[in-house]
Amino acid sequence: MAISAKATQEFVPIKEVREGVIVLKDGGLRAIVAVSSVNLSLKSAQEQIATINQFQSFLNSLDFPIQIVVQSRRLDIRPYLLTLEAKMKDQREPLLKLQTAGYIGFIREFTEQVSIMRKYFYVVVPYEEATISVSKGFLGGLLGNKKDKAQSSSKQTAEDASFEEKRSQLDERVSVISGGLESCGARTERLETESVIELFYKTFNPGDIQPAIKLDKEGAMKQ
Repeated sequence: MAISAKATQEFVPIKEVREGVIVLKDGGLRAIVAVSSVNLSLKSAQEQIATINQFQSFLNSLDFPIQIVVQSRRLDIRPYLLTLEAKMKDQREPLLKLQTAGYIGFIREFTEQVSIMRKYFYVVVPYEEATISVSKGFLGGLLGNKKDKAQSSSKQTAEDASFEEKRSQLDERVSVISGGLESCGARTERLETESVIELFYKTFNPGDIQPAIKLDKEGAMKQ
């Protein structure tokens, strides 16, 4: 019996990436904020405690859930080597040119033997439209038809809600996240469409470095 293979996209709950916003198949929205690390070892004991307390206060102040994602990726050293090779070609001093060539060889051999990893930190900010559910019971049985109509009308209203209105709510949450993290000493940057797609591509294809994904005019992924 032959088993039909399914595309990977069927298992990913993403409908599209539009204007830097991830639109899920169930209508939910997600934004991704890249966050820099904070080196506590360079701070004094008092500064470390203050930073940790500030981060704790920030988490306790949130009235919506977030997801913190930490990824470890192998550092791509090739752009650095290309820069060194270009400088070596422009170098006129024979001794400096020879030393640069030796340094390039050392870096290339070292990175082949040792995997240099780099950590990336992201915060996933969600937005879901609020829905009200009524439990079934005696009144639910009597008013079953009205309830079904109300649910259908509510569902239709949710589907007809404009993308801009939902995105404005998401933008407010992103501002809260960015402000709270920056108060802890971290730098934040919201990922745009191409950066979001590149992030997902590298997540599902860790062996590839350059994403083989094309975008249409609206920024959605092409099949």
